[in-house]
Amino acid sequence: MKFRLLAACTLALALALPPLVTAAQPGDDRILAAREALRTGDRATLERLAGHSSPHVLDQYVQLWLLVNRLARPDPAPVAELEAFVARNADTVLAERLHIAWLQRLAKDGDWHGFLRVYRGLRRPDAEMRCQHWHARVMTGDLGAIEEVAAQWMGLIDSHAACEPLLRHTATSGAVDSDAVWWRFRRQIDSRSPEASRATLAWLPKGEAPPGAGLDQALSAPATYLDRLAPNFAVERAGRELALAALTRLARSDVPAAHVRFARISDRLPHEDRAYAYSVLALHGAQARLPLAADWFRAAGDTPLTPAQRAWRVRAALRIENWPMVRWAIEALPETEQRQPEWIYWLARAHAAAGDGAAAQALYGEIAGDPHFYGILAGEELGTPFAPPPSSPNPSAAERERVRGDAGLRRALALYRLDLRTEALREWVWAVRDRDSGFLVAAAELALEHGLYDRAINTAELADARANFELRFITPFRDVIEPQVRRQGLDMAWVYGIMRQESRFVVPARSSAGAQGLMQVMPATGRYVAGRIGMKGFQPRMLNDPDTNVLLGTSYMRLILEELDHHPVLASAGYNAGPGRARRWRDERTLEGAIYAETIPFDETRDYVKKVLANAVIYAALLENRPQSLKQRLGVIAPAPAR
Repeated sequence: MKFRLLAACTLALALALPPLVTAAQPGDDRILAAREALRTGDRATLERLAGHSSPHVLDQYVQLWLLVNRLARPDPAPVAELEAFVARNADTVLAERLHIAWLQRLAKDGDWHGFLRVYRGLRRPDAEMRCQHWHARVMTGDLGAIEEVAAQWMGLIDSHAACEPLLRHTATSGAVDSDAVWWRFRRQIDSRSPEASRATLAWLPKGEAPPGAGLDQALSAPATYLDRLAPNFAVERAGRELALAALTRLARSDVPAAHVRFARISDRLPHEDRAYAYSVLALHGAQARLPLAADWFRAAGDTPLTPAQRAWRVRAALRIENWPMVRWAIEALPETEQRQPEWIYWLARAHAAAGDGAAAQALYGEIAGDPHFYGILAGEELGTPFAPPPSSPNPSAAERERVRGDAGLRRALALYRLDLRTEALREWVWAVRDRDSGFLVAAAELALEHGLYDRAINTAELADARANFELRFITPFRDVIEPQVRRQGLDMAWVYGIMRQESRFVVPARSSAGAQGLMQVMPATGRYVAGRIGMKGFQPRMLNDPDTNVLLGTSYMRLILEELDHHPVLASAGYNAGPGRARRWRDERTLEGAIYAETIPFDETRDYVKKVLANAVIYAALLENRPQSLKQRLGVIAPAPAR
């Protein structure tokens, strides 16, 4: 009822304020034609459309798209027109997009002095532009950029491709030593794209890099490569590094097999390489839920660990409930990592397990009350289950009027209306950046009024992540969802928790993997579920229909729930990563639900499960108007059945 009341109040307010761009407007066809001309590279049409300006709120987009089209062509850049457009649209996302296109053209032309001049007008450079800026500085004689890259070397492992020439120059110029290059090689080997390591090897001083054929063998058949190592493979660093590369690749798929082969060669490796090998085995062993992982982390000693390895050192101890090691591993984290809510909570649990209730209570108190997974759990440890939050104050009429008159938001709404969602999202994000809380809450209300549920949620969270629950935990499509929830025998709060995390209630949402609609159903999953429930004539395009999407999504939730012990933690993991994986991630003994969630090996699924369960608790508190227990929902995970 609270949500419906909010929507009614918002609608009443809309009637009393100046009209927004909601219905079709004169000139819409011109805007859409210009966008299509940009997509197809039709310069003549863009020139024609730009030559007939109109009072349309998106008129400047036609000019922008024409200039972007001209920058993509080999003709000389129209500098005077570019500068005039930027001046006319100063501090808008239109100027920012033109700056980016202009900078990309200057980089392509090798006009680095021009690049530096234009770069000064860029407000929010992305990773590509930051890399190009470094490169431009080097090309214009500013070698201080090389020093900056060398200082940030460790943090550039996942840098944009535009950084590649600069990283190569930094390495080959001697600004970083061979150890740093080998470090990058190791990180690339232990990734989803080990082929990138080939380029890095070319940065080593002459004679230090191994032959390419050896790397090919280590990557394509790591077990065979390790089995055929020459007795003297460890004499040179290149030989040791290829052996470690093969060991790493094997550990990513078969940790026990990697451990067996490591045992055969460990006595030929120096101490530092043995410690590194243990850190690799420990990481992948922890992700595979092997009890030996904790011992391997100890054997790694003081070898430098990546952030992922440090986190999994905690999780390895957590999985076996070795509370002294949990405490040691958390206290060994850098200060910034220690302050993350998950480690504050688990450190408190470690203190409690050791009988130090005062230390535990103090740590719980640091995060209790925050409406996230560990904040809710910490509150329960202090005896306070999550209670229905109070309603937040409504924005004032002045704040609402300020939002409705904001040019950026008006452009965003017009772009959403024309289904130009990429441009609309950019406009919205730009319009709400660095705004005060009152503006943000009023903007969230505006988004809700226009059915932009994801923008309502995200903008309200920007305003205050501990308030505005009426806007952050909305219940749209209730008339579609509620009948299916009853039909499938599901928990409404859990369904909304899943849907909020999957799509933020965006009907045309589509993931990079191909999942579609409100509940992000994969076409193959939709076909499977349709068959299970007797639905005839399924076609993937039907997933964009909210009724069909919710029918198939909730049916899938029920099927997974039945398959996974009717446990919401397992079922949430199964909805994201597949029921087979959720089943395999169990232990051979009963495991606390929170420990299961924290030790899920996939980063995306681990984050997903924690957010879905926290969402469900908050939704339940709001829908049922009574306190809720996250610990009760998490429960315990029964042992995996004997094989």
